Amino acid sequence: MNAPAAPLSPYSSAIGKSNLESHTLSVLVDNEPGVLARVVGLFSGRGYNIESLTVAEVAHAEHLSRITIVTSGTPEAIEQIGHQLERLVPIHKVTDLTLRGNAVERELAMIKVAGRGDNRVEALRLAEAFRARVIDASIESFVFEITGNVSKIDQFVELMRPLGLVEVSRTGVAAMSRGKDPI
Repeated sequence: MNAPAAPLSPYSSAIGKSNLESHTLSVLVDNEPGVLARVVGLFSGRGYNIESLTVAEVAHAEHLSRITIVTSGTPEAIEQIGHQLERLVPIHKVTDLTLRGNAVERELAMIKVAGRGDNRVEALRLAEAFRARVIDASIESFVFEITGNVSKIDQFVELMRPLGLVEVSRTGVAAMSRGKDPI
């Protein structure tokens, strides 16, 4: 008698990379100790990767927090993740904002660039084009603050590399659905 085949991880080599999709999940949870650890444990225990994770209290009186998770996998794996999250007790609602198709997503980043002369001038010029703000400056460096979608921030970071990129700190994706209705 043959043993049943082990389920494939969403990152298994047997799954073609073209089949992977990135999804943004909004998870409304009780704001209590251990909830985030349980959610993250669900992902790691099943071999799923978290590309971005943000969490903050969104309703103080009700003690509710929103966890925004960006993850990748096959459509089946993403659906399975959603169902597994819904079964965790402190979770009130799981919404796949990618499937809803009407979400607003933003990220904040702080980017430190060191340089003098032409590189310094070019970094300031590019920052202006990307609507990045200078939030700290010295004779030898800048710290820029930039908000926008992930690809905008990625592009800005790549342009800063040859100009003296020193350090990057990113918040992760914050997202919500458009329109008057809550998720």
